[in-house]
Amino acid sequence: METFKDIINGDKPVLVDFFATWCGPCKVMSPTVEALGKELVGQARVLKIDVDKNEAVANQYRIQSVPTLIIFKKGEAVWRTSGVMEKSALLQEIKNHLIF
Repeated sequence: METFKDIINGDKPVLVDFFATWCGPCKVMSPTVEALGKELVGQARVLKIDVDKNEAVANQYRIQSVPTLIIFKKGEAVWRTSGVMEKSALLQEIKNHLIF
């Protein structure tokens, strides 16, 4: 079974959505993140991490507000934002990191 570390250290960029089930803005972002996951199959990976169920990972990346979105490339966090974001802007951000 792949671990979080295995996934973010892979050869494809990874968008990680740190969220909480009780968070209103997270619920707004969820369909966007899920749609991007389907749209980017084969190009990038998309993960959703529930901060309440994965406190160690949330603490490791100093997640202080949700949703927080981080793009990892070969294990390194190359981009990060918190809050709700338009799908087109988020897609462009991911595409910026598809170029190796």
